[in-house]
Amino acid sequence: MKDEEGKVKSEIEQPRRDLPERTFEFARRVVTLCRTLDQAPGVSRTLANQLMRSGTSIGANVEEGQGSQSRADFVAKYSIACKEARETHYWLRLLIASEIAPQSQASDQVEEVNQIVAILTSIIKKCRAINEDKKR
Repeated sequence: MKDEEGKVKSEIEQPRRDLPERTFEFARRVVTLCRTLDQAPGVSRTLANQLMRSGTSIGANVEEGQGSQSRADFVAKYSIACKEARETHYWLRLLIASEIAPQSQASDQVEEVNQIVAILTSIIKKCRAINEDKKR
């Protein structure tokens, strides 16, 4: 991938560029789903709150990582985002399995959060490998 000046970007910089937008869009879809779930009282509202917290936290931590002051800070923020993504995956699966959220409405989000976990995991591993190489 090349930047505006035609320079080739490093492998770590490439996912950073679109990941904040992707996680923002994912959070927007979580908010939409939670609005629907929040209309019913009881369990669905409680689970919607859990999903809302974890699902919107992913993008917030990715954004914080973009402004990190060091590679360690970047890895820490992306690690939190990855944990939140895993938690979001859990809540989505539970909502589907409990038949609270229609599978048709939540299954795309399960797929997307799985991809986000994979992307974050890959970025974290690459950053940690770079840190290990620098220590040698």
